[in-house]
Amino acid sequence: MAIALSQSDYRTMLQEGGNNQQSAPGELDVTWPYPPQLGRGSVREVRLREGLVLTIASYKLHQDVIVETPEREHPLEYEFTVIHDHSRPSVGATEHYFFSGSGLADPGVNEELAGWQVLDVSFHLEPNLFCTWMGDRLLQTAPPVQALVNDLSQARYTCAASPTVAMQAALQQILNCPHTGLTQQLYLESKVWELMALHLEQMLQHQPAQPRKQTLKPDDIERLYYAREILKQHLNNPPSLNGLARQVGLNEFTLKQGFRQLFGTTVFGCLHHYRMECAKALLADGRLNVTEVARDVGFANRGHFAAAFRKKFGVNPKTYSLMAREHAG
Repeated sequence: MAIALSQSDYRTMLQEGGNNQQSAPGELDVTWPYPPQLGRGSVREVRLREGLVLTIASYKLHQDVIVETPEREHPLEYEFTVIHDHSRPSVGATEHYFFSGSGLADPGVNEELAGWQVLDVSFHLEPNLFCTWMGDRLLQTAPPVQALVNDLSQARYTCAASPTVAMQAALQQILNCPHTGLTQQLYLESKVWELMALHLEQMLQHQPAQPRKQTLKPDDIERLYYAREILKQHLNNPPSLNGLARQVGLNEFTLKQGFRQLFGTTVFGCLHHYRMECAKALLADGRLNVTEVARDVGFANRGHFAAAFRKKFGVNPKTYSLMAREHAG
């Protein structure tokens, strides 16, 4: 029987294994066991610098695992995976890589099967570090490369493909790094940027023809405005994407694409915008405290609300409430 987990539950299980390891505070290179309730193996995390983390996971699952991922803000990511399916030995290893720019990731489902021997090499890169690495060259590149650092309310760029020979060589050098200490850190980081350069080369050589922008029907536009109004009226308990689509009489694909085309953001991005604007108005009014405002706009966790508000407006909600009341007085 398959184990179904949310992405947050899966990450918690991985992190608990890491927290159980006896490592010094601030350790830059830590290896811990893969969660034994899921499989057998190990996870290694190397913090190459602020905003850049390399993860190497090698494991074999005891049973099928399904991980459900929500719509979420996402950094740049490169992931290289090798799977040996021992139930089909004649097939051999399957290799693929996945590249993602920063932005908003759609909900999805990840499934891995019992008996799979998985080797997964990935790095997560904060957008500001990528921009620093690219420098002025970012403005001189083609639009697809610039789209690697989309705003976190916009849909992210993704690419799934087979790795090139050059990519495979760089990954083997990561897995078989001959160095230790500072030299290892510098060597591994150089290979991460090499992989980034190799993917950018692929992007620039294989730019797809720009698809013709689909024209929305007047009836669809009316339904999309209705959907937006539903979100505004149900900030603390919004319908799911599928539920919202059914409620306004659209399919889920048209709903998501329509929001991006008509409003310039995703359904989640739109909901988040109205939640923050409503929270701002409630805090300025002063009749509710921060915890009550967070609950009213759909945040179960006050800390998550405060972080989102600070990111949106550059100030803590409590500070904003005090400032608004002083100004009104």
